[in-house]
Amino acid sequence: MTRMIQCTKLKKEAEGLDYPPYPGEVGTKIWQTISKEGWQQWMDVQTRLVNENRLNLADVRARKYLREQMEKFLFEDIDVEAQGYVPPSD
Repeated sequence: MTRMIQCTKLKKEAEGLDYPPYPGEVGTKIWQTISKEGWQQWMDVQTRLVNENRLNLADVRARKYLREQMEKFLFEDIDVEAQGYVPPSD
């Protein structure tokens, strides 16, 4: 059976993640409060942040930056986007 949660990102009831997608307390918080759809939105933004900013994920500073952006996006409802990113036009 699908696990439903009240997604804090989407502000609606939605299908929850199958397991914590991130280690530690933050991962547990994400698992409890962020839906699959909300997490996928973050994954799309994270990909753009890594690509547009040419982040090296082996660098501790890059990982710290991504975590800060993730928490802003998921929990503080702050619009996070890569500088210079222009969405494709239809």
